[in-house]
Amino acid sequence: MYLLSMWGFNLSLAQVPVGIAYAVWSALGTTLVSTIGILHFDETMNWKKAVCLLLIVAGVVGLNVG
Repeated sequence: MYLLSMWGFNLSLAQVPVGIAYAVWSALGTTLVSTIGILHFDETMNWKKAVCLLLIVAGVVGLNVG
C-alpha cells in the first residue's frame, strides 16, 4: 500500500504544486491511519483527537483555497 501511495503522490505532482500535494497526502494519511486505529484497533476517540484531526483537514483546505 505504501508503494501505491507513493505512486499516486508522484502522479499528482504533474498537476499540483509540491507543497499542496504533500499537505494533502500527509493529511489524508494521518486521517486514514487515525480512523483505522479507532475503528479496528479499539483506540480511544475523544474531543481533543477529533479537534486535532479537524484542524489538520482545515489546514489543508486552507492551503488549497489560499
